[in-house]
Amino acid sequence: MSTPEIRYLSVDFDCSDPAELARFYGDALDLPVVYTSEDFVLLGREGAPGLGFVRQTDYRPPTWPDPAHGKQAHLELGVTDLDAAQRKMLALGATLPSWQPRPDVWRVLLDPAGHPFCLSTHGI
Repeated sequence: MSTPEIRYLSVDFDCSDPAELARFYGDALDLPVVYTSEDFVLLGREGAPGLGFVRQTDYRPPTWPDPAHGKQAHLELGVTDLDAAQRKMLALGATLPSWQPRPDVWRVLLDPAGHPFCLSTHGI
């Protein structure tokens, strides 16, 4: 019996509009669409893991930082300039929550579907 090859393909986010969320992250990360259907869009590059967006008809966005409907996961995006990166993401459609745990080190924003994500200078 041989050992099967298993590789990481993508992280997928539930949302109400996969095309809208794919546009947001595609523009932010300069990632092309590699697959699209009415209910799923995958962004990525040849041979590298991607980001997927899955339509859920009953999607409810996270209410971060309120734990009523908490986040299940989030992206941590490395940046060289927090202020410039924040301006870019806001221009693309992100929103800035009023509560920021450590704005000098990282910024928490919400994507157009309400998923929290972080901009961080760590690891850059």
